[in-house]
Amino acid sequence: MAEFTLELNDDQKQVRDWLHGFAEDVMRPAAAEWDEREETPWPIIQEAAKIGIYSLDFYAQQFFDPTGLGIPMAMEELFWGDAGIALSIVGTGLAAVGVLANGTEEQIGTWIPQMYGDVDDVKVAAFCSSEPDAGSDVASMRTRAVYDEAKDEWVLNGTKTWATNGGIANVHVVVAVVDAELGSKGHASFIVPPNTPGLSQGQKFQKHGIRASHTAEVVLENVRVPGQCLLGGKEKLDERLARARERAKSGGERVKNAAMATFEASRPAVGAMAVGTARAAYEVALDYAKTREQFGRPIIDNQGIAFQLADMRTQIDAARLLVWRASWMATTGKPFTSAEGSMSKLYASEVAKKVTGQAIQILGGNGFTREYPVERMHRDAAIYTIFEGTSEIQRLVIARTLSGMPIR
Repeated sequence: MAEFTLELNDDQKQVRDWLHGFAEDVMRPAAAEWDEREETPWPIIQEAAKIGIYSLDFYAQQFFDPTGLGIPMAMEELFWGDAGIALSIVGTGLAAVGVLANGTEEQIGTWIPQMYGDVDDVKVAAFCSSEPDAGSDVASMRTRAVYDEAKDEWVLNGTKTWATNGGIANVHVVVAVVDAELGSKGHASFIVPPNTPGLSQGQKFQKHGIRASHTAEVVLENVRVPGQCLLGGKEKLDERLARARERAKSGGERVKNAAMATFEASRPAVGAMAVGTARAAYEVALDYAKTREQFGRPIIDNQGIAFQLADMRTQIDAARLLVWRASWMATTGKPFTSAEGSMSKLYASEVAKKVTGQAIQILGGNGFTREYPVERMHRDAAIYTIFEGTSEIQRLVIARTLSGMPIR
């Protein structure tokens, strides 16, 4: 078991510097353009694929880093470059985590490579959980999956929303209800293979931030997928549903549902994304404060500015520490007894919103214009307190974990 450390080893530092160079030289010069276009930056994804950043091998190496710091380190550097482009590059990872968290070895080996494609034919994947009436309230999910035993097929019907890469993905991972009486415990995850009839893109959303990342509805109309596309397999599902029914009768221990298993695994990574965006805004504000002069001296000479920057840096470092702790715990199998994963996502998300807002204030009128990147960073930061569990939901998870009470 790897000991917890705050010091990256030589290999990790080399990867960090490599990612930083890509973020600085490729992503940042293109960030404003793709934000304005509100389109998937396929050329940037292609460049990332060419050098090995957008690939199964790269994310596997980071995911299986024994220290647990590979993924958060990578997320921070890419999102330091630009959040919208970075989400287009890493968005496939959420679907991949869904397969890793719930799938068999055969399913992992079959479907994850198809999510990424190859250098000559880049693909993306989508994880589809949220619905128009079921975001934080996953128990209200209405998308249904019905098993056709005669054909060994599952039939999916419903509408998903807020799906990153939804509709343009090669592979969709869809969470659906298989037993409505069990609420959120009656959910399962399914692979929808490429070009499956009945799956279509609904509304594409025009967003406040992360506009270079494609977000859309996914409509499922009598979508038939083979039985082998049920993640984990039917035998495992039947066993899990049987346990859930027994526990429901006895009022016993809760069983995690498929969507929550994915989100728990990815929350520290979202925290790292927020740290990257916050750090980027802080660095712009620091450089500006040291060069911008008012009343004959740099504005950083004023305590009102200097103290803000001191607080910004302190909060960023604290957020990173929470993210690294949760990532290390997850990798080394230590249980989140105090909801440490949710803590990391909550705090880092709130820090990103606050720090990017302070950066605008330090830049004054310039910060409010698109000539400087902090206004885009502030728009981008707003998503971190919303997706993959709002800040309110994170606080609920933490409070329930600490108290052992069903707080509502």
